[in-house]
Amino acid sequence: MEKNLTEGSILKNIILFSLPFLLSYLLQTLYGLADLFIIGRFDPTSSTTAVSIGSQVMHMLTVMIVGLAMGATVLIGRAVGSGDRPLRNRAIGNTVTLFLIISVVLTAVLLIMTGPIVRVMSTPDDAVRGTRAYLSICFAGVPFIVMYNIICSICRGMGDSRSPMYYVAIACVCNIILDYIFIGACRLGPAGAALGTTLAQALSVIIALTVTVRRDMIAGIGRGDFKPDRDTVSNILRVGIPVSAQDGFIQISFIVITVFANRRGLNDSAAVGIVEKLIGILFLVPSTLLASVSAICAQNIGAGAHERARRTMWDAVMIAAGCGLVFAVAFQFLAAGAVGLFSSDPAVIRLGDQYMRSYVWDCIPAGMHFVFSGYFCARSRSELSFVHNLVSIVCARIPIAYFTSVRYPDTLYPMGWAAPIGSMVSVVICVIMYMSLREKRRDR
Repeated sequence: MEKNLTEGSILKNIILFSLPFLLSYLLQTLYGLADLFIIGRFDPTSSTTAVSIGSQVMHMLTVMIVGLAMGATVLIGRAVGSGDRPLRNRAIGNTVTLFLIISVVLTAVLLIMTGPIVRVMSTPDDAVRGTRAYLSICFAGVPFIVMYNIICSICRGMGDSRSPMYYVAIACVCNIILDYIFIGACRLGPAGAALGTTLAQALSVIIALTVTVRRDMIAGIGRGDFKPDRDTVSNILRVGIPVSAQDGFIQISFIVITVFANRRGLNDSAAVGIVEKLIGILFLVPSTLLASVSAICAQNIGAGAHERARRTMWDAVMIAAGCGLVFAVAFQFLAAGAVGLFSSDPAVIRLGDQYMRSYVWDCIPAGMHFVFSGYFCARSRSELSFVHNLVSIVCARIPIAYFTSVRYPDTLYPMGWAAPIGSMVSVVICVIMYMSLREKRRDR
């Protein structure tokens, strides 16, 4: 089902398109949170650490797949905005073909690399076995992750942000039920958490495919549209690869910081893992706005409404900054209680409280540069997003995290400031890039 996002109130379009998107992301995040919450109630800290590390690796993989799929969302969005039905059909067909190939190759490589990945993560000895079991099962389910995100990218490019929300809601409920069965009743530990997540994702994909076919939601697509077309695949990858690489580098920076924490001990590792999950919830707003701005601006740019696209971006920047400020202030008081939901260990709660109260300020600048990145993607200039994130990570986030982890061994509070400082670097670069793009357009 297509929806025109080039007309009506800009703010209303952002809100109405973003809300189902936000709920989808929230439900998807509950996968990992459910795993952590439930295993924290039935298993020792070593199992919590195993699921924390394993789910962080899977989150990195998922966001890279989502980033790559952004190229499909933008291309489909532009085709819908310009009314080019053949291009829309070809973009959908080529997206399916391209990502099915990627899923097969990726699954094989990851299953082979499970052991080395566990070692690279500097996984504490007590958590190695559980982490390996968790990742092996999740890696086997990678095709379902890819297929789900293919369906979502197509829906969102066509202006439909509601259908993915329904699919992930079903999967989330199933995941929670299966976690209690596999972790609580069957006592399978980290392997049970992974099994519940994988089976829930598989069910989500089956339901999505069934609904798509029965409702004839992509009518008009023929077999020829699935045949790889060089220009179409190139357009998808030109946007998708820089976004995927950008998201990958961001997650690598998180993993490097997790490695720093892992080397400090089991409690530090568990605290950082829990806070990363909590921050993941708060970052649903910036992530939602990035994807929404990409889809909305792509349709407007496809229709030639460049000024409307810019206004959409600035409205979203203000929303992101406002929400970030609310989160940052609130968690100065709520951090310890939030961490305590996932661990009853006083040491983990204390360390998590320290880390959360500094890290949470990242919600403000990160939200802003996420929106800029969404606009750059809609302009087919996603390489700009890659550049500002790379500079931020290499020049600020990782060096500051390393220095503070060594200099302050008894507290995680200074280490938490690495993220917001890095994001401020990104915001400055994004503003400069945006002004440069606007000046170049005026010169034409």
